Amino acid sequence: MPVPPVLFLHGLWLHATSWADWVDLFTDRGWTASAPGWPGDPDTVAEARAHPDALADHGIDDVVAHYAQVIAALPTRPVLVGHSFGGMIAQRLLGEDLAVAAVAVDAAQIKGVLPVPLSALRATLPVFKNPANRHRAVSLTAEQFRFAFGNALDEQESDALFERWTIPAPGRPLFEAASANFDPHSPARVDTANAGRGPLLLVAGGEDHTVPEAVTRATLKQYRHSSATTDFLRFADRGHSLTIDHGWRDVAEATLTWLREKGF
Repeated sequence: MPVPPVLFLHGLWLHATSWADWVDLFTDRGWTASAPGWPGDPDTVAEARAHPDALADHGIDDVVAHYAQVIAALPTRPVLVGHSFGGMIAQRLLGEDLAVAAVAVDAAQIKGVLPVPLSALRATLPVFKNPANRHRAVSLTAEQFRFAFGNALDEQESDALFERWTIPAPGRPLFEAASANFDPHSPARVDTANAGRGPLLLVAGGEDHTVPEAVTRATLKQYRHSSATTDFLRFADRGHSLTIDHGWRDVAEATLTWLREKGF
């Protein structure tokens, strides 16, 4: 099978350049790899921090439409690798047959997923504590980042990742995901019954506070009515930072192995 391009999709609070090591690794292995940002994302972390209003009020549908345009400009449908809300977006695009395969790492909950563990509520409290944040871009403090992303790391590494990669994030996707099960037209809906879609790998971090393993396992159950391939992979000792911390390569190599096994 010809090697398709691969797109890396970031989630909330991380800049697209946080995928740089993954892009380099996949490129070295023969892939055409890139990490386009969300709508409004500036080119650098510094610019994003300096201009948070450019990031504000973009919802899930906006992000899906943005990436659909990126995909339309490619010569062939890509493989998508998404983290957190990027993992949710990857699932939506795969369900709409805009990708040939997807890997969703610690993906934000899709419509139909019911568990909302207390750690997830605490991780997202910086957004939900003020309803006006639906239309704003919200930043984390280093302490909040350590709980939400770096809880499986030592404080020094977590703080270094915070300084290097974090940017303000739009609050709107979190409000949309929180109300998904009460909204029949929720943008967090995914066509989990699509039997003709490409393969999907759901990756869970066993120590993740923001998207606990229970959420990823509940997401897996949403695909039970589809005969398309849906696989599950667990990294027992990893938190939400697993795509950017010292162990990122383990997750990346597992992703490459899975893609090879699926014929790519």
